[in-house]
Amino acid sequence: MIRFLPGGISRAELARRMDLTRSAISTIVDTLVQDGLVNEAEDGPATGGRRPILLEINPRRGYVAGIDMGATHLGLVVTDFSAHVLQELEVPFDVAAGPEVCMPEVDAQLNNLLQRAGLSLRDVMAIGIGVPGPVDLDAGMVSAPPIMPGWDGFPIRSELQQRWQRPVSLGNDAELGAFGEWAYGAGRNECNLAYLKVGSGVGAGLLIDGHVYRGATGSAGEIGHITIQENGPLCSCGNHGCLEAMAGGNAIARRAREAVRLGRRTQLSTIDVERITARDVASAARMGDLVAQQIVTEAGFHLGVAVASLVNLFNPSMVVVGGGISQMGDLLLEPIRKAVRERSLRSAAQAVRINSSVLGRRSSSMGAIVQSINVILDQMVEG
Repeated sequence: MIRFLPGGISRAELARRMDLTRSAISTIVDTLVQDGLVNEAEDGPATGGRRPILLEINPRRGYVAGIDMGATHLGLVVTDFSAHVLQELEVPFDVAAGPEVCMPEVDAQLNNLLQRAGLSLRDVMAIGIGVPGPVDLDAGMVSAPPIMPGWDGFPIRSELQQRWQRPVSLGNDAELGAFGEWAYGAGRNECNLAYLKVGSGVGAGLLIDGHVYRGATGSAGEIGHITIQENGPLCSCGNHGCLEAMAGGNAIARRAREAVRLGRRTQLSTIDVERITARDVASAARMGDLVAQQIVTEAGFHLGVAVASLVNLFNPSMVVVGGGISQMGDLLLEPIRKAVRERSLRSAAQAVRINSSVLGRRSSSMGAIVQSINVILDQMVEG
């Protein structure tokens, strides 16, 4: 995978990062420059000799779309070739409705987005899409996804390529979130990064030595199904006490409903109890509601226990917490940090920084943009 970093990169630095000779890099780059995909930008800073010429993506080469298909939301962005966002859109979505319902909705919303940007599918060079389940990259489909009933084995990539007549890349949403934060967010240029996506479910994207680690079957990073409490609540995967069932968005909303039914004093009691969501809990917590803050703190503790194990096992330099629940800020982050300090090996705990996502709900869709641009560059080089 060829990576051109924001701000430009010299041929020598690109050769070093990719472990290739300068002559090999020059051949690749010359092809990309001739095809108009890469510009030779203004000279870089001098280091005692001749100023290096920096290479940058040509933003006017074309347009790319990124889609984050979440459990309850659909996020879409369209960018120029340098990943500058031209238009974005987020709408409610129910992935559990299955592909027969969801695929036409994704198609309609992409066309809606492009129309807002004054574009059409003919203007788009590639489209990336993230989904909340284990992805078989070769087959372009998900494999036994816990929160995507009806999607197992459905040919997502080929279906969308047939609809759109454009190259489509498919990825796990948390893995794409790691890509997005690595390229444009909190984890810029970190080689060992964990991205924790906390939405309705919980997943992790793992960047090891600059490469996404997917595991043997694409199931790496399913941190949401680590057992936190042996006899805890039933999880969507069929087990009990999983992290997702203890600290995911659905679990947070469930705890809030229980609190209201028990008559606890909380702002949440002004909402129809069956309609309380994790976003409602986040909003109440930020406004000083003690019950909501307690629920968020407990969720953060459970997340921290799992992250502590991740830190011991993986030893990342940064953990980025994203997804819809990350908007809770330090109310969620501080208990995570505390658990990591107390439960991780000292050397690993001291080396890791735990931060909120910079891109927010855009992380996965921007990661899909990064993946799509790299697919185009790789195809140009191989072709």
